[in-house]
Amino acid sequence: MYAQNEKLIPVYIEEEMKDSYINYAMSVIVGRALPDVRDGLKPVHRRILYAMKDLHLEHSKAY
Repeated sequence: MYAQNEKLIPVYIEEEMKDSYINYAMSVIVGRALPDVRDGLKPVHRRILYAMKDLHLEHSKAY
């Protein structure tokens, strides 16, 4: 688990939580919330369209 010569660095929990949350929030905003400049789609919408193509669901076909 811990090596014998490893030192623990005390940190303030409030500061660590603020920094960690900001990093997480920014990764969510960049990775999920903002549309891609190439096609204007968010990752979730791109996955839906890919799954629809994979299932051969097209606008010109019946259910």
